[in-house]
Amino acid sequence: MQERLTVEMASLFSGIVLSNVTREYPNKMDHVMLGAADVKGPRALHPLFYGSFDWHSCVHSYWLLSRIYRLHPTLPVSATIRRVIDQHFTVSNVAGELDYLKGTAHRSFERPYGMAWLLMLAAELGRHTSVEGRRWFDVLSPLATECAARLRAYIEAAGYPVRAGIHNNSAFALALGLEYAVICSDEPLAEVLREKCRSWFGNDANCPAWEPDGEDFLSPALTEALCMSRTLASSEFSTWLERFLPRLAAREPESLFLPAKVSDRTDPKFVHLDGVNLSRAWCWKSLGNLLAINDPRRAIALQSVDSPLAVSLPYIADNYAGAHWLATLAALALDNTPALHHR
Repeated sequence: MQERLTVEMASLFSGIVLSNVTREYPNKMDHVMLGAADVKGPRALHPLFYGSFDWHSCVHSYWLLSRIYRLHPTLPVSATIRRVIDQHFTVSNVAGELDYLKGTAHRSFERPYGMAWLLMLAAELGRHTSVEGRRWFDVLSPLATECAARLRAYIEAAGYPVRAGIHNNSAFALALGLEYAVICSDEPLAEVLREKCRSWFGNDANCPAWEPDGEDFLSPALTEALCMSRTLASSEFSTWLERFLPRLAAREPESLFLPAKVSDRTDPKFVHLDGVNLSRAWCWKSLGNLLAINDPRRAIALQSVDSPLAVSLPYIADNYAGAHWLATLAALALDNTPALHHR
């Protein structure tokens, strides 16, 4: 099994992502226009996150570059990564992004997916010990503070979770938000997210795992389990998982163990299914590493990482429909950084 983000993989991912973050077009914008003055291009609206086809993909592309820079600082490509981040992570560019968020028509902009990824980027920079990494963290902090406040307000106000395996999946946003809250010591945010996670998912049982839908890129069932693992203490989580997926030791529901098939990787929606495979690998690995050594579910979870990876990892750069975002999910599945769990 390919368990780690090796030097070779990090170099491959870096090459893919570096070509994306400064590529302004094609671009799919999430932009509400109140008048003709709002008709502007991506870079005019988003001086920092204008590349990679859409805002959230640009954000998590920088997350990937930042993580590779931290984990593999001696890579030949590290100098290029540092130069690109230095050029873009400036006080004025962050101020431009903040100005956009505070526009009257942008209350729900990239909520919750992009907001959660911005916090994930801040959490990654919070792990850095290099001078440049700390500088990047400080420059981004005003935007991270704003996104944390927005995510908290949204989660507090939301009455029901979104369980679909696409961008607005609530469990995914909670999981990423918790990573930021722990790494960056935002305990008020952590408490709000954990409380909502318990409220929304704590009583779930006998998950049928009717997935994937035809355009999913997340596994609703496994993403929920990952979220709960960051909310509950280890023993409490083990009991919850037994209720949620009671037949896991028998490899059921079968749908969670069958890699998704992608019919057309040039189609921007069908290629989402490569994301299902990569995100499942990430979730299985994270869950397996959490469960006790003598828990039979641990071996099954870890054995379930390889199959979805094998189906989709070779194709992450096949077409820009997937190449602008798939490397991030692949990196999560292969990452060397231990996943966060609530203790």
